[in-house]
Amino acid sequence: MVTNQKVPNNLINEKSPYLFQHAYNPVNWYSWCDEAFEKAKDENKPIFLSIGYSTCHWCHVMAHECFEDDEVAKILNDNFISIKVDREERPDVDSIYMTVCQAFTGGGGWPLNLFITPDQKPFYAGTYFPKHAKYNVPGFMDILSSISDQWKSDKERIIDASEDVMRQIQNAFQPTTTDDEIGKDIIEGGYLWCLEFFDVVNGGFDKAPKFPTPHKLMFLLKYYKLENEPKALEMVEKTLNQMYRGGIFDHIGYGFSRYSTDDKWLVPHFEKMLYDNALLTMAYLETYSITKKEFYKNVAVKTMDYVLRELTSDEGGFYCAQDADSEGDEGKFYVFNPLEICEVLGEDDGKYFNNYFDITTSGNFEGKSIANLLKNNSFENDDEKINDLRKKVFNYRLERTTLHKDEKILTSWNALMITAFAKAYSILKDEKYLKVCKDAIAFIENNLVNKDNRLLARYKDGDVAYFAYLEDYAFLIWSFIELYEGTNEKEYLEKAISLNSEMIDKFWDENSSGFFLYGKDSEKLIARPKEIYDGAIPSGNSVAAYVLVKLSKITKDEILKDITYNQLKYFSSTVKNSPISYTMYLIALMNYL
Repeated sequence: MVTNQKVPNNLINEKSPYLFQHAYNPVNWYSWCDEAFEKAKDENKPIFLSIGYSTCHWCHVMAHECFEDDEVAKILNDNFISIKVDREERPDVDSIYMTVCQAFTGGGGWPLNLFITPDQKPFYAGTYFPKHAKYNVPGFMDILSSISDQWKSDKERIIDASEDVMRQIQNAFQPTTTDDEIGKDIIEGGYLWCLEFFDVVNGGFDKAPKFPTPHKLMFLLKYYKLENEPKALEMVEKTLNQMYRGGIFDHIGYGFSRYSTDDKWLVPHFEKMLYDNALLTMAYLETYSITKKEFYKNVAVKTMDYVLRELTSDEGGFYCAQDADSEGDEGKFYVFNPLEICEVLGEDDGKYFNNYFDITTSGNFEGKSIANLLKNNSFENDDEKINDLRKKVFNYRLERTTLHKDEKILTSWNALMITAFAKAYSILKDEKYLKVCKDAIAFIENNLVNKDNRLLARYKDGDVAYFAYLEDYAFLIWSFIELYEGTNEKEYLEKAISLNSEMIDKFWDENSSGFFLYGKDSEKLIARPKEIYDGAIPSGNSVAAYVLVKLSKITKDEILKDITYNQLKYFSSTVKNSPISYTMYLIALMNYL
């Protein structure tokens, strides 16, 4: 039974769009705060911890099935203290508990759901749970009842188990090291892994679901330039072509979705994230600069147009994302049937448009069609008639339904977008892109630095929160270096050097090298990870390595040279085991060698 109550819980004053989405759940949610942990201790209850983000489809599904349900809420409220965390605001919390989930289950994702002790130590983890068992997934009601019973009957065993978990996963938070020298063999290994996992038919790497991971492509571009290996460029071009042709690119309103659920890049997971569009813009621009093919420039420009139209605030900062769901349906905003297109454009133009974008009566997504160019071999050429018709369909789509937008402004993701626009200025020489960079930097400097000159992580509606994490620093230093190289203005280099010194002071591990995810002045959690894995976004440590190499070469600073070497050396053994998973690190290493 789903309640109609409109009584808010403790999340009502939260600025995070994700937390606020749950403010009217019957679950008595808390944010990650001392009050919640003290309450758990005082009432002798375990904690249910749920981590997600506002544009996550499966987070919406579980919220509707479980967190809006009175029956579920009663069990949670009676037996647990429930905490909601926005992973985009708290990557430190997310990183620790995602590592736990992967150790428990062999996989991860969002929503990320865990049961932890009042001391924050985990003892059970998973991702999406339906209310009742289905899809071979246990039911949330059964899990709650079982854990509640065990806590009441044998709490000490659960606490002992949580201590065991922490002992077992400590190694996961620190990389294994080696005495081997760092050399070119790791880079060769990265290239060979890319060759092995490359999808020669559809582009990209491995099987579905397929993520863009543009830093893999940027690694291959760098490899092509250094080694003159044509196969590396072929892999990049095939992937960029097929991604654009598929439905992962929005051919009506532009911009890329987060990933493809199939091998062909046809059916996306429809949310659009700022970071994907930033990194893909970089990849298309770098490919254009090498090949001089106008097609790659055009895709980059379209992607930047999308970001400027949909994800840029009036003050110059960039918003996080647009949702996958409209009116409760995934992808509803993006799909069409041929009849409605003909009604909008007229019979002849409608047929032309439908044929061009493969919009058919049978459809390719739940009976409707995602516009795509997979069957269109003239995809590289702009069709002026289609451009005019597209604008009409775009305007029609705006009137038909709406999308939620996550209007948080994160320092790290903004820095990636600044880097993309800085590359655009450097390569395309268009002054408007430099102005976009300057406006975004001004926004960060005016809004995301506190009175003690400490960089902060998140801005929303005038509210600023959380000391910045490693990725905030590393990514912002990257953007300053990119601007310095594109403009030759010394001011940007000075800012990069200053911020780099602060990054070393707050995050560097003086005992064994590498950078911690959160600073020495931040909240202390049950672990202090050092992330190097380059997932959808390059890791803070990989980008830190990249900027250290750049700055040590520019400044000739001997201390910086030593830190750079130690940073690359420290992670080299981990990278060597699976170099395709650390391609931003490989880019840094190529620059170093």
